[in-house]
Amino acid sequence: MADGHKDTTSVRAVKDRRRVLCDWGGSRLRAFLDLEGAVLDRRDGPGIKRLGTDSPAAVLATELAEWRNEYRLEVFLCGMAGSRNGLAEVPYVRAPATMELWRQGRLRVRVEDLGASIAPGIRAENFRDAPDVMRGEETQIFGALTLERRLASRSHLFVLPGTHSKWVLVQDGAVARLQTYLTGELFDLLCRYSSLLRVGDDPATDEGGFAAGLRAAARGGLVAGLFETRSAQLIEGRTAGWARAFLSGLLIGAEIGGMLDEGAFGSESITLIGEPELTVLYLRALAARHVSAQALDGERCVLAGLRVLADADRT
Repeated sequence: MADGHKDTTSVRAVKDRRRVLCDWGGSRLRAFLDLEGAVLDRRDGPGIKRLGTDSPAAVLATELAEWRNEYRLEVFLCGMAGSRNGLAEVPYVRAPATMELWRQGRLRVRVEDLGASIAPGIRAENFRDAPDVMRGEETQIFGALTLERRLASRSHLFVLPGTHSKWVLVQDGAVARLQTYLTGELFDLLCRYSSLLRVGDDPATDEGGFAAGLRAAARGGLVAGLFETRSAQLIEGRTAGWARAFLSGLLIGAEIGGMLDEGAFGSESITLIGEPELTVLYLRALAARHVSAQALDGERCVLAGLRVLADADRT
């Protein structure tokens, strides 16, 4: 320019382009700086339910500020970012939902100077023919279908443990049914606010407690079995760690027993998707019921699913 000043618009225009893949749930934000399928960097931030008085748009802009200064960014998000409390509410896609139908349901928005695409959730009937929904788990499922192509044909049952555990029936690549269990949320509430764990003083985990909880769940009667968490400490001298493991086994075992009662286990293969510390517990609980399954890493699956979403803008 004639006055010697640098044209910042031109400088920004020649910056390298990068994709940001965001899994934004209720409890945390995970943002990955992606280049052609390789993660270059990541940021972790607060979940949609933990933003306080800050808006989702302001939080996202702040979390990505360093990358915004370095690159031209395209942002792709899944999870609670598309809820009514998120960046923008994205309507649910109705089951049966294929990968292509899901991608078509994405919503494009502007977040300050950023262009963003938000994935929709999926609504479906559960195994009791009642309405059910999910946001975020479908991205992991579609990611799994791209990572393991055999899962995209025939019938498969996916289990996604977490705060709200999801059991999802996928038929020929389309989400057909889903069932939600509040297992993780119930476990947290009982640990924090009930009297069940306020007896013992040893927090060390006792693996025997988890197995005992599974056996109690197999006998049936979740509500009746809950108090054994406390009485075993009072009468048998069990530690608080044993009781916590017992409660975990009881709740997970009851969840699996509920799906057995619904007749969900047929000829379908079963695939767990989630964090290893959770999926290993579900593998143990399924094995106790003589049910075999495989486990896939949740982060790997959500990245694959977000790349599927991002690639939709190239076609």
